[in-house]
Amino acid sequence: MSAQTRKERERADRQQRIIDTARELAESQGWEAVTVRKLAERIEYSQPVLYSHFAGKAAIVAAVAEQGCADLAVALHRAHAEADGPAAALAAVAQTYLDFAAANPALYDAIFVMNVDLVFGLEASKPLRDAFAGLENMFRPFVDPADLGARTEVAWSALHGLATLDRNKRLRPELREQRLAILVAEWLAAVGADPA
Repeated sequence: MSAQTRKERERADRQQRIIDTARELAESQGWEAVTVRKLAERIEYSQPVLYSHFAGKAAIVAAVAEQGCADLAVALHRAHAEADGPAAALAAVAQTYLDFAAANPALYDAIFVMNVDLVFGLEASKPLRDAFAGLENMFRPFVDPADLGARTEVAWSALHGLATLDRNKRLRPELREQRLAILVAEWLAAVGADPA
């Protein structure tokens, strides 16, 4: 291995350690606790080393969000692949999305709530496009390709609303399963699909 290759690998490893530490700190103490100074102390690097990787906290949050989208994409694609048919995939993907949001609140905020310097939509990076595709795939068997994007965005909005309201204790916990069942039934009815 050349010295240049080793340095590049060490730099990538250091950058990943910064991202992982920021994510862990945010999940345990909230994003307000994530500062460049605190990260530097935790990973035992100087602040200038962190700034050589990221311009500041916002750039670190964006990197965490992008990796979170990659994790979400994997989970959504797995749920879809393991489902027994398109209707079951709709329910499984929706449940997986809500479970991901509940299990990773700080990560979910980095992706979907905080003001991050990431481009969403058609010009988004691959991890963001892959996460959206995980949601699109649940409607692909049911809707015309021209309607797929809008249908997915409306469904995503509904899931985001459920995830956010539930986490902030605005919804009754005993109705979680019933809410999701109603939502999936509405989606299936809207596309004229058989729920069986």
